[in-house]
Amino acid sequence: MAIGLFQMKFSTRIDTDLPADRLFDEIANFNTLERMMIGRGASVTRIDPSQEPGCGIGWNIGFDWRGKPRRLRLDVTRYDRPEQLTLAGRSDALDLSVVATVVALSRVRSRLILETEIRPRNMKARLMLQTAKLGKSQLDRRYERRIVEFVDQMRHG
Repeated sequence: MAIGLFQMKFSTRIDTDLPADRLFDEIANFNTLERMMIGRGASVTRIDPSQEPGCGIGWNIGFDWRGKPRRLRLDVTRYDRPEQLTLAGRSDALDLSVVATVVALSRVRSRLILETEIRPRNMKARLMLQTAKLGKSQLDRRYERRIVEFVDQMRHG
């Protein structure tokens, strides 16, 4: 079977009343992102403690999911201000990619297009994603709601 059958993709677009460069800076505010993850119960260790945003920054993230401790390594793989930010993540079970694209709609409005792709690394993860696909429309709505909340928290965080 093709690997594509086992991956799961989510995407959403959000229009904002922010100029593109400001929206990019808001979603790429890694200090706020770290505080948000810690606030949700994750342990977060920055791999490159540089205060400058860009490629090379990464995190080791620990969290509980479905009653088990999980670990995720997350790295910034592309940082093209003010247009695109790409993150790549890897855990024991899954590979994750997140692409955030900012499009200027006018001088004072912009759109965030966020795409997330999850790929299994083992058979157990494949089965989990196949089962999750049965509720994909509900997961799509939850994804969109969470991204709207994320952008709002980043703006006011």
